Amino acid sequence: MDRRPAAPRAPAVVALLTVAWFIGGLVLLGWVFAIGLEGWADQHSNQGGGTDALARKANVVLLLLAAEVVVGPVVIAVVARCGLLRRTAAVYLVIALGLGVLAVPVAAGAYRDLAPPPPAAPPPTRCQEHSGGDTRCPGG
Repeated sequence: MDRRPAAPRAPAVVALLTVAWFIGGLVLLGWVFAIGLEGWADQHSNQGGGTDALARKANVVLLLLAAEVVVGPVVIAVVARCGLLRRTAAVYLVIALGLGVLAVPVAAGAYRDLAPPPPAAPPPTRCQEHSGGDTRCPGG
């Protein structure tokens, strides 16, 4: 096993990245809270026209939050590994994996709401004659 010491600045860089990761998560959570308050205000006003725009904005923020929650620890793990902090890298990879398991369903639901499937084809509207000469068409 290689017993080289860690790079001199690696612990400080990992600590700064961890603080940035937490601050980024708090900023995105604050954004989600602000969108919720905006939706509450829109619901209790007489206008109520911005529901679709708010839902789209909320789904975008949820996708960003899910990405930040998973990508942040992965980046920190890579930096820790490059700085020869193996245990720290392993801990951040486990954190990324655990948060990824929680974030995937949230991100999938938000993506599904952002890009809904195309509408189903309408049923045929022309009249078709059946055996026995019976033509029952809607409207005549």
